[in-house]
Amino acid sequence: MRELSAAATSAAGLAELLGQVATTARALLGFDFCGVLIPGPERTRLVVAGWSGLSEDYVQRVNGDRPIRLDGGAPSTRAFHSSRSVTIRDITADPEFTPWGGAAQEQGYRALISVPLIAGGRTLGTLNGYFMPVHTFTPFEIERMTLLANHAAIALTSADRLDQLRRLNTELREQRDALARSEEIHNSLLAVTLRSGGLAGVAAALSDLIGRPVLIEDPLHEILATAGELTLLPDSRQRVDRVPEQSGSSRPVRARDGEFFVSSPKLDGELVARIWFPDGTSEPDPMTVRAVEHASMVVSLELLRARTAAEVEQRLRGELLSEVLSEAAELPDAVLRRAQLLGHDLSQPHHVIVARINRLPGRSPKLLRERIFGRVTDLAADHRPRPLAASIRDDIVVLWPQGASPPGSDGQASAAATAAAVHAAIVGGVDGIEVTVAGVAPGRGTYAETFRSIKGALTIAVAADRCDGVVALEDLGVAGLLLQLDDPTLLSAFAARTLGPLRDYDRTHGTELVHTIRTYLACNQDRKRGAAVLHIHPNTLTQRLQRAETLCRVSLSDPAAVLQFATALTVDDVAAQL
Repeated sequence: MRELSAAATSAAGLAELLGQVATTARALLGFDFCGVLIPGPERTRLVVAGWSGLSEDYVQRVNGDRPIRLDGGAPSTRAFHSSRSVTIRDITADPEFTPWGGAAQEQGYRALISVPLIAGGRTLGTLNGYFMPVHTFTPFEIERMTLLANHAAIALTSADRLDQLRRLNTELREQRDALARSEEIHNSLLAVTLRSGGLAGVAAALSDLIGRPVLIEDPLHEILATAGELTLLPDSRQRVDRVPEQSGSSRPVRARDGEFFVSSPKLDGELVARIWFPDGTSEPDPMTVRAVEHASMVVSLELLRARTAAEVEQRLRGELLSEVLSEAAELPDAVLRRAQLLGHDLSQPHHVIVARINRLPGRSPKLLRERIFGRVTDLAADHRPRPLAASIRDDIVVLWPQGASPPGSDGQASAAATAAAVHAAIVGGVDGIEVTVAGVAPGRGTYAETFRSIKGALTIAVAADRCDGVVALEDLGVAGLLLQLDDPTLLSAFAARTLGPLRDYDRTHGTELVHTIRTYLACNQDRKRGAAVLHIHPNTLTQRLQRAETLCRVSLSDPAAVLQFATALTVDDVAAQL
């Protein structure tokens, strides 16, 4: 009994303890064989879990080929359910023992007793004893067997509770280690944030924590930071093609091909980045998942901080530029001082560059515009005094110091070369974008007058389908010359005198004579082609032209009249921009 108690409180496993129970019963009560049966994991049958004297073959046959089902009529099943001892004097005379008769004959026993193991009102299993000859079990033998079974049940209960305590201790140690690891993750990423390590620092810290290389990109697949072995990270095409459908969570999920994991942190419901790392040799453990989730939060905060700083800087520079472009005379000293505080010297002459975005590919126009503006500010970042760049409505306006050549201009410092460098910087950062850029070096006019002329040039160029390139005023012919006039009143008066009768008639009768003249001249006075563009019959076009000739008292066969109409229409377009 002392040996069983000692075994129950030792570090021995359950199988060893049950084997010792069977050995003790066999030694004390003189059985030829002894076994301990307990419910299997599925709790549909009893299995021999500990034994003494029984052969391995017999145990395997009973546990495998001839299971003792808990819904059957085997002696052990009856003892288990009834909580009372069951004895069989001769198994050959018991019809319910027939399924196990062959195994029993091979093992060589004829009589058995099965006693329930009861502790705390619960049946844990049965203790079985076997005699090779036919044997009649006396009440004294049954009593001794029952006493031993009860003590064994107590030992089993103690062992089970000790096993539970061991498992709890193991879980507590694991939780302690997890908390320590979690604190390490927190402190490591917090240190990056406190020292303003940026996204590169976050990537390096995360790579060290999870033991895998890391790549951080924005939603448009532009790389923001990397760390570790770059050859193990996905290339640009893989990152585009393998983004998982269930993206938008800081918890890492598998990419489409399964070779990589992706974490997609959001900020205010908007996807702000993706964190990629390779599959490795195993699934990410809980600590790896926690590290990636924590890093995703830090990445979101870093991007929020950068975005906030950029928005504040852009707002300050935008307000300054708006004030500069609204001054009708020389810039006041207060504006010059504000510009100097922001790193700009507006007392020196500057080129005026305006970039107008004609087409944004794909989705996320806000993010695309942020990237485009970032490319322009990066272009100007290394110059001192610093060029002034800001967004004015849908245009990006840059005041670039004259004499400072931008990167990619081959050392040229002209307005045209600067405009070309701005165009290259924008289109080089976003695939499929179309942007039209114009640049002028202000002469005797103010920045406001120059800006007004450039806007007009851009509008005329876009209307003429001259998009996605660099526009100069001298390339626009008569329109370019007219845009440089200081007084738009004279231009408007000329256009009103020439086109006024047609506009009055259109307004009164609901016709489109001005549009008809414009289309006719744009088609090089080809009536058939003009009619096709206007979707009318050539005879109808002829009638409209005759009506215009009558109203304006001119003949379109006269080259002077054609020139007057063409100039008036051009002036009308230019005057609308001034």
